[in-house]
Amino acid sequence: MGETETSQSLMDLAYDRIKRKILNLTYPPGSFLTEATLAEELETSRMPIRMAVRRLEMEGWIVAGFRKKKRVKDITRKDVMEIYQLRSLLESNALQMIFDLKKTWEYSHRIEEKVVRMKAAQNDRYEWERADTEMHMEIVSVYENERINRIYRNNQDELIRIGLMSEKKKRHVQEIIEGLYRFLEAVREERFAEAMEILRREHLDAGQDMALKKTILE
Repeated sequence: MGETETSQSLMDLAYDRIKRKILNLTYPPGSFLTEATLAEELETSRMPIRMAVRRLEMEGWIVAGFRKKKRVKDITRKDVMEIYQLRSLLESNALQMIFDLKKTWEYSHRIEEKVVRMKAAQNDRYEWERADTEMHMEIVSVYENERINRIYRNNQDELIRIGLMSEKKKRHVQEIIEGLYRFLEAVREERFAEAMEILRREHLDAGQDMALKKTILE
């Protein structure tokens, strides 16, 4: 492997590790990062760290703060409200499509597979939040629209941070899973109004409310 390829692979590794620490809140929103500290923590040289940080800056995860100090992007109330507004529009319409296209049986099983993964991951909050976003992505997959899929993938990582910031208690996680099984039953038995009510009240509205309570920045 040449020197350039080695640098690239080290950069990719550094990027993955730094981004995961941003997403799982090891590096909380607003916290400052330095190349020297990151290099020491990840036990690598400064060059791959510099390249990884530059990539994370381009993607918006790291921003230049006061005196160009690097800090982790904040989560603002505006972020939360915009993301949940988008989710409400797309997921509500997607559920309507699932019923209109008479795909309730198919999607109840597809969504259930994601719920099983959520249940298995409930003792690992990061993996649980990731599984939760995958479940919601399954709902919007009914559009068969790659542009919408890209939008959801782009928001997925931010939703993981927002979900972790909400600090859901174990009992609440269990209640969400129980609610999802009620949602699945309503979809499978073609009870549209009930399924929509559960989706909106227990997942979209409740998720936004919990996140906003933990968000202090406008």
